Amino acid sequence: MKAKLFSPFEVKGVELKNRIVMSPMCMYSCHNEDGMVEDWHRTHYTSRAVGQAGLIIVEATAVTPQGRISPQDLGIWSDNHVAGLKELTGLVKQHRSAMGIQLAHAGRKAVLEGEILAPSALAFDEKSKTPKEMTKADIEETVEAFKNGARRAKEAGFDVIELHGAHGYLINEFLSPLSNERTDEYGGSAENRYRFLREIIEAVNTVWDGPLFVRISANDYSEGGMTPEDYVPFAKWMKEQGVDLIDVSSGAVVPARIWPYPGYQVKYSETIREGAGIATGAVGLITSGVQAEEILQNERADLILIGREFLRDPYWPRTAARELRVEIEAPKQYERGWK
Repeated sequence: MKAKLFSPFEVKGVELKNRIVMSPMCMYSCHNEDGMVEDWHRTHYTSRAVGQAGLIIVEATAVTPQGRISPQDLGIWSDNHVAGLKELTGLVKQHRSAMGIQLAHAGRKAVLEGEILAPSALAFDEKSKTPKEMTKADIEETVEAFKNGARRAKEAGFDVIELHGAHGYLINEFLSPLSNERTDEYGGSAENRYRFLREIIEAVNTVWDGPLFVRISANDYSEGGMTPEDYVPFAKWMKEQGVDLIDVSSGAVVPARIWPYPGYQVKYSETIREGAGIATGAVGLITSGVQAEEILQNERADLILIGREFLRDPYWPRTAARELRVEIEAPKQYERGWK
């Protein structure tokens, strides 16, 4: 049986050479607090392209200064960011890896000086700042910021855009009833809580016609919170809006005890994929080629997102290929030592 992990995956005319995706992971490495690409980003991302990842998704990149998780986050809130990001995509694409970017707003989980924003004036926990409840004007400005971020991503040469709707950040805060207590058209019913993401997708679609992914937290792990089954209608709405793939993670919208184990989020991917008829990506303690191959062969997901294992092993695709007894093309410069 041919290893599906190393088969191509095509979406909206973009072909990934394999189904291995480097998951977006914040590097907190913009030392001048200006959101600009620095040498660390050039080294970090390019090395994983040399390692033969099919798609690399750049870390959560803030669409507004006040939407950063920390002052050291990458930014895409200004046209000044485009040149550095364009250099980064160029470096990665030399090695035939596709390049994605995760557009993000931290919402109430921003650890910054000054005012922070959220759907409701609820702090994440007792140690966190209480955010300002967003006005209609704040919502409109933020939707426009995502649109402008998508335009800049296109100018910078990215192949894929992922909207960060997970891990307790702003979009996730609107989606979950645990963090959204609004009584207007952006709160209450599932349709209302989805409205903010709907407007972002609509706005992004006016400037972007490439592959569009959304990362979700499919389980809030708290009473009254979202479950994978609750996300099925959301996923159907996303599909209707032209979203191509749901990147299925979980947790972090409220403090909650999570008991992780290898592949603990894969079942959520499976639920969304089957329930909504949309492609999904699986992420979460996937560490071996055999494990990744099982997920794909049993149609539990369409792409495999690798996080921490890529931090430990920049050449994880080679490691997985050897485990699955598959030969993959080596960078020409490494051919002598690749096999």
